[in-house]
Amino acid sequence: MSSYIRLTSPTVSVEWLHDNLKAENLVVLDGTIVKSFDTSQKQIPNARYFDIKNKFSDVSNPFPSAFPSATQFQKEARVLGINKNSAVVVYDDKGIYSSARVWWLFKAFGFNNVAVLNGGFPEWLKAGYLTEPIKNYSVKAGDFVAKLKPEYMRFFDDVNKASKTNTHKIIDARSAARFNCLEPEPREGLRMGTIPNSQNIPFKSLLNKEGLLKSEAELKSIFSEIINEGDDVIFSCGSGITACVLALGAEISGYKNISVYDGSWTEWGSLVED
Repeated sequence: MSSYIRLTSPTVSVEWLHDNLKAENLVVLDGTIVKSFDTSQKQIPNARYFDIKNKFSDVSNPFPSAFPSATQFQKEARVLGINKNSAVVVYDDKGIYSSARVWWLFKAFGFNNVAVLNGGFPEWLKAGYLTEPIKNYSVKAGDFVAKLKPEYMRFFDDVNKASKTNTHKIIDARSAARFNCLEPEPREGLRMGTIPNSQNIPFKSLLNKEGLLKSEAELKSIFSEIINEGDDVIFSCGSGITACVLALGAEISGYKNISVYDGSWTEWGSLVED
């Protein structure tokens, strides 16, 4: 009997993934932002490495993790064996960090049968589930088709206009200390500051002490303090990674008109003088 699954939520639990690992159309992606391949490291069985930095970014762009073209994304997704009917679950080694960027990229290219593993690899390990030594995964090329949804990603000109005209609420996912210029940016040479008219929801405020996303009710409460139903929202962060954690929380909370500033503060702080 065939076992094909359809994902109905932006996140799945480690228990759900464990129970569905043998589903025929399941693809598990390791979206850890930087990965070195050695057998001392472990992964979820049959995970495939989603290389954000080198394979799924526009490496010609001067800013990190830049949004790839549809052609590039489709090509690399097919290399990973992803098909039009795949069900994709993505995790990272921090819990919920870069995995949300992978989830958002798939959605930006018209693919919705994708979810983030809540708690990521740390939660998988905590549950005591089977792991294997990390390996390069060789698989038959898939038939994935990328269909760009341009409203999912915003770029400098979009955010500059939104900042000046208040057409969108701009929400920054960086820590409160970075947002309020109380500590320097971790990227060498990047100035401190904020996008004018932006507000702050640190992405870590969406997570509980175990590294899991807070409940839907808690997420709704956090977002409702700043965002009204129907608002157009642009999420930003340091380099377009953790802004996607806010996008994940916002989608769970029922917000519809959400987007991510791809270059985020790295781009804005580099292009705009204080």
